[in-house]
Amino acid sequence: MPDGLAARASGVRRSGAGSARVMRACRNARRWSVRTVTGAALAGACVAAGLVVSVESARAEGRAPASSPIHTSQVPPPGMSLPGFHAPSVSNGTVARGTVRVQPARMPFYVATRGKVTLYVLGTLHTGDPSDYPPAQPFRPRILGALAASPTLALELSPDDLLESQDDVSKYGVCRSPCLQRLLPEPLWQRLAGRLRGNPAALAEIRRMRPWLAALVVETYDSLAAGLQTEYGTEAQLQNVFLKKKGGRVIGLETLAEQMRAFTGLTLAEQREMLAQDMVQTPAQNADDIKALHRLWQIGDADAISAWAVAKSERLARSKALSASIDNKILYERNRRFVARMTAIAAPNRPVFVAIGALHLGGPRGVLELLRQQGYQVDAN
Repeated sequence: MPDGLAARASGVRRSGAGSARVMRACRNARRWSVRTVTGAALAGACVAAGLVVSVESARAEGRAPASSPIHTSQVPPPGMSLPGFHAPSVSNGTVARGTVRVQPARMPFYVATRGKVTLYVLGTLHTGDPSDYPPAQPFRPRILGALAASPTLALELSPDDLLESQDDVSKYGVCRSPCLQRLLPEPLWQRLAGRLRGNPAALAEIRRMRPWLAALVVETYDSLAAGLQTEYGTEAQLQNVFLKKKGGRVIGLETLAEQMRAFTGLTLAEQREMLAQDMVQTPAQNADDIKALHRLWQIGDADAISAWAVAKSERLARSKALSASIDNKILYERNRRFVARMTAIAAPNRPVFVAIGALHLGGPRGVLELLRQQGYQVDAN
């Protein structure tokens, strides 16, 4: 989900490089998807809330402030967000013996074939680090070759739907008057208020949100302060390559309404559980989890990523039944929809390049296994 959001964020306080990054991230949020889920929701949330994230408040909570943004000449077209990681520092590509070639992140990439039908499936992260996508070669040769061979790039949401996402987030996730405190158990509200005590402007805005949106904003808040760079989300980098060729089209595997229902369809108990899970750990611990996810993504093993996510969910769950229901609504039901749509548009000798969140791919209910159940041979590449 990016740029037209700046005006909506006019109330956001700008305080140095960290705050500038927050503003840029909020503007860019409108393009791409998050939480294994919707970045569309996240970004709109960020701006609809006028969320304030300052370097000072990050320090007050014991987190490292965001570093200064990279020079504009190095920034590709904007991307989107996933709950917060602070990726490794950027290498300048030199060692004592001379210049070395910087390699792109491996990232999970699979080829699914059934007869003459081919689906290229890439697991994305919605934010990243410049070192993940070296300018001379942002992706491995096999990924670049698959992009070149595919007339269609299928993302979670189409560009048109992404442009509309902010209004829907505001419509369904923001109350006309403060509502969050009365929708939460008092202990959970007190934990949230304590988390944001160093950022009264953010607390004032989050009071007007429904619990599901508050949960996404808390994740965004933590991730931005941890050093998130939205410019380096995988989807943005893919489009930067794909749109250079003539005749390619970019489509969505679900509609904005379908994606929004993943959240608006949560019961109040499920929304509370979602927010409570975000509050179990400190912001620094949440950032460490995302660093671990980032490392697994760099290795490129979708099943390892799925196993990590399941273990994390079990560790943070306050109610196992509610946690399982949340995962089903915002992850597994969407996996089935993704597979139904990608197989419907696939045609002989017309490859489709599919790019969806890495957490959707692996495991017994992941996209790769669902493709196998439909007779596709799925191979890591």
